[in-house]
Amino acid sequence: MRCVQVRSVISTSRAISGEVIVKVGVSTWAGPPQLRPKAETYMRGSESSERSKEKKQQLSLGFGLSDTAACRSAQPLEAGTVHSCDHQTPTKMLATQCLPCCTVILSVLLELALSQYEHLGYPPGYPDPEQEQYTAPQLAADTPRIQLRLAGDKRKHNEGRVEVFYNGEWGTVCDDDFTIHAAQVVCRELGYLEAVSWSPSSKYGKGEGPIWFDNLHCTGKEKTLALCPSNGIGVSDCKHSEDVGVVCSDKRIPGFKFINTLPNHIENLDIQVEDVRIRAILSSYRKRIPVTEGYVEVKDGGKWKQICNAEWTQLNSRVICGMFGFPGERKYNARVYKMFARRRKPSYWDYSVNCTGNEAHLSSCKLGQATTLKPNETCAGGLPVVVSCVPGKAFAPTPMTGFRKAFRHEQPLVRLRGGAIVGEGRVEVLKNGEWGTICDDNWSLLSATVVCRELGFGTAKEALSGGRLGQGMGPVHMNEVECSGFEKSITECFFNKEALGCSHEEDAAVRCNVPAMGFQESLRLSGGRNPYEGRVEVLMERNGSLVWGTVCSEGWGTMEAMVVCRQLGLGFASNAFQETWYWPGEVSADNVVMSGVRCSGTEMSLSHCLHHGTHLSCPKGGGRNAAGVSCSETAPDLVLNPQVVEQTTYMEDRPMFMLQCAYEENCLSSNSGEVPANSYRRLLRFSSQIHNNGQSDFRPKASRHSWVWHDCHRHYHSMEVFTLYDMFSLNGTKVAEGHKASFCLEDSECDEGIEKRYECANFGEQGITVGCWDTYRHDIDCQWVDITDLKPGDYIFQIIINPNYEVPESDYSNNIMKCRCRYDGHRVWMYSCHNGGSLSTETEQTFPGLLNNQVTHR
Repeated sequence: MRCVQVRSVISTSRAISGEVIVKVGVSTWAGPPQLRPKAETYMRGSESSERSKEKKQQLSLGFGLSDTAACRSAQPLEAGTVHSCDHQTPTKMLATQCLPCCTVILSVLLELALSQYEHLGYPPGYPDPEQEQYTAPQLAADTPRIQLRLAGDKRKHNEGRVEVFYNGEWGTVCDDDFTIHAAQVVCRELGYLEAVSWSPSSKYGKGEGPIWFDNLHCTGKEKTLALCPSNGIGVSDCKHSEDVGVVCSDKRIPGFKFINTLPNHIENLDIQVEDVRIRAILSSYRKRIPVTEGYVEVKDGGKWKQICNAEWTQLNSRVICGMFGFPGERKYNARVYKMFARRRKPSYWDYSVNCTGNEAHLSSCKLGQATTLKPNETCAGGLPVVVSCVPGKAFAPTPMTGFRKAFRHEQPLVRLRGGAIVGEGRVEVLKNGEWGTICDDNWSLLSATVVCRELGFGTAKEALSGGRLGQGMGPVHMNEVECSGFEKSITECFFNKEALGCSHEEDAAVRCNVPAMGFQESLRLSGGRNPYEGRVEVLMERNGSLVWGTVCSEGWGTMEAMVVCRQLGLGFASNAFQETWYWPGEVSADNVVMSGVRCSGTEMSLSHCLHHGTHLSCPKGGGRNAAGVSCSETAPDLVLNPQVVEQTTYMEDRPMFMLQCAYEENCLSSNSGEVPANSYRRLLRFSSQIHNNGQSDFRPKASRHSWVWHDCHRHYHSMEVFTLYDMFSLNGTKVAEGHKASFCLEDSECDEGIEKRYECANFGEQGITVGCWDTYRHDIDCQWVDITDLKPGDYIFQIIINPNYEVPESDYSNNIMKCRCRYDGHRVWMYSCHNGGSLSTETEQTFPGLLNNQVTHR
């Protein structure tokens, strides 16, 4: 038996006709040696030692493994003997010689097998493996010194056009031959953990100056972009229409330290640090949530350091406060901080900060001059930087109750819709009494930040385009919005009033920075198969101590589940569970600590919902009967088309004997059972077209096996009550009603480019695909309101979709539709039909009934 020395990860090895074949590539050659392909590497038993060394070098893949003996028998084994690595030995030599050899081979094979799954990473919510600490790159003296930044029309602070500072001038990088490996080098050099993606063809706008790099061929391991093979710095045949951009991960490299290789050009460089924080110093602020005042500290090289206030401006404070979710800054008592700085010597960062005030993140600010320390190691200004921020109304520590009583709040001109958590959503503006959307043309972080500050949040974390947070209804009010970043309202920005070519597929949205309230620390999901599901466990005070316990599931529903998912930052609720025996949570947390929970669905924390407090009442108990949830990053959003209702309404007089099935489904008025079979019922008929404008398909709550068969109509009901139809008098009194079961949820039609997925025929799956709509025609049973006993007059007609909140949606306020209705005893007119929340508050108040579809009436 021969032993071949290999420095490599071996994937397959087998003996054929006296040869040892080692596979390094994808396929293995098993044919005659004279015909073996050049791309594969083989080791023959007759090769000389020099040949073996040469082949060993070819096989080395650079994994840093020690020399490993790959042992395989060249001939069949004879009974009672074993071939060793050098010569035949008795069986007793197996454990001492061949076994270690094979063990090493098996461990190498296992490493290779596991490596194919490395790209999958860890599921969201699970802890990532510990990252190696940052080590500063050691560059050779002849390596060109460059600095990088991300610029252009950004929609996140960690993305943008790649710009290179070299030879005293900023330039760009051409997209020719650019790969994700080059993007990895860029992001790592900027201090980000990894690259997410890259974009060619000047996605972030055309840059200026020279194109420093072209035809880059990076492996992803280079310490700087200047070490990647290229045409040479400044050698390029590209135009700025080919400028490349990258998107980096949100996470920074642990221990990252900024190293300035161009000390004479500090004013041109962007700030690159591992992290930033506001550290509360005074005892009165340490206990406050959120933290609004304290030292500004940057983490550089794994250590937290203060910034000297010598060149600090109010514009810098504005950016810092915005980063942490606060719309503005205010003055503070400097005398107290002077006393504190004398008692404890600060540790200062090497540089100052230079912001213009409209940046969304500190990383977009310029690096200031190097900090000059006095002999006693205090900075020239004498103090560390302190900021004091003003929280928005939703996050203020104490509500201004007196103000709220004295003044009626004016309706805002901007709102967010369709977002999963506080501070995100589709941007809608109020114009001429009607809410509309903004087209995403030229939508940027600057404009998004104006929206966020206007609504009481901080700067924008991300400016979203393409209807990413759902599509709106109604007009598109603004297009090509351009803001300076200092406007008080988005309505003050320059914009194009003409929205030609814009559709709701281009609706703009935002994700804002919001203050850290610590809500996640008092709630957890336990026992689930993944971080998005489990039994709900809350941290409550009992007998003077904080204990984890469960929530009583009595009355637990979608709205409560929505608040749980929002509080944990897990998106929308997909299901609310009243039994969790299949999710074994923490045994120590089985006892019920919260009961009687009732939420409107808009709360930021479960503790903000109505509940019994310390007076618990839960007959079913906790444990297996505790409340549970499953969450999803997306949700559907059903919206009724009001124009279809307005255009298809008519009256029909129908004999009672033809309404037997409808009577069994309670689709007629309550007194219809008392009239003879030959009498007539007057029906207000109409069509309803229900669109799914959300981000995921609308599916019935009940699975197919639990649908109810209705023998009279010969169909299944997947939702017993899908829509409610009501007629109100002008003073808000209900005078007629109807309802519709979802006997067939399917895709009637879809937007261009979207395929139908749901069809009721042959007991098919039911649902409404995103971008499709389901039409209930006016001529099917129960698609009416029984107005037989209605007197002539003016009324309000109202439709509510998904009225019992059985299926979670991203926005319930638009599930309602209202119309003005005039009935003269012979004819009926339907006019001014609109969706809930589509008009101003003043206009909406002229329509009685529910103002929106929230559960304040529960």
